[in-house]
Amino acid sequence: MPTITVTPYDFDWPRLFVELRAPIWEAVGDVAVAIEHVGSTSVPGLAAKPIIDMTIVVAGRERVPAAIERLARLGYVHAGDRGIACREAFDNPPGLPAHHLYLCPQNSAALANHLIVRDYLRTHADVAREYAALKLALAARFPNDIDGYVAGKTDLIVRILAERGMSEAERTAIERANKQPALGRDLK
Repeated sequence: MPTITVTPYDFDWPRLFVELRAPIWEAVGDVAVAIEHVGSTSVPGLAAKPIIDMTIVVAGRERVPAAIERLARLGYVHAGDRGIACREAFDNPPGLPAHHLYLCPQNSAALANHLIVRDYLRTHADVAREYAALKLALAARFPNDIDGYVAGKTDLIVRILAERGMSEAERTAIERANKQPALGRDLK
């Protein structure tokens, strides 16, 4: 298992997102509504694992199969939901910058989780600093244990989701998914 590495913010991350996004949008633009830069690399100044997280947003579940088919033409391999309802994950084609690609319906809790945490950290520098310190400590404590790393961040993430009004049922599902053993876990 690779070592979990959290690095200081890299001002190149937004450019990498735009570079990765371009061919994906060309392939799915007629079935998707957006491609969002999510995860810690999307928050200016936040320490992160140096992996760009991206979520393709579709209007509804009925658009998911078409998007999966088009991504396959680019070399992305559908990897199922990896334990997160309404969040399809993909294994990347070789030779691209490090990234995670997801696909979520527009009104799903999985998408709300990505966007709420991102937007909150972008506007709450004190919590972003707290989150960065937590991630650095967890990476040092669990350098080869992604389950321990993700579980250790969960309480802070759930706190943000609660403050922003996500339902208790949705928060509980996210907490449960984050604290169960990984099924190819990779986000945040």
